[in-house]
Amino acid sequence: MKNKLLIVWSSGVIEVAKKVVLLYGSVMLERKYWDEATIMIWGPSAVVLAEDEELQERMKVVRDSGVNFNACVVCTDDYGVSDTLRELGVELIHTGEMLTEALQSDDVKVITF
Repeated sequence: MKNKLLIVWSSGVIEVAKKVVLLYGSVMLERKYWDEATIMIWGPSAVVLAEDEELQERMKVVRDSGVNFNACVVCTDDYGVSDTLRELGVELIHTGEMLTEALQSDDVKVITF
């Protein structure tokens, strides 16, 4: 059984992105804290990522380490940032189903920022 983590990143606060989500994200697979990890971009975090080039660069480092990124397509469409996030390699999905399955699963740990 794999140790899986789902981080739900909803905060629009840049410091939360830099000092928590993307900082932890950049080391969690390399240090073998988890076998598999996904960062779900949901709500205001989509806008922050789409508008901040420094966060985009940090996100690419995390993505290149093996962490998966997806985002709520409804949110990204509403905010008008879908194309930008797709260009960054973020998979746009209906996140409600994925989150519900993760919360109901014994195989995935979920944390939210």
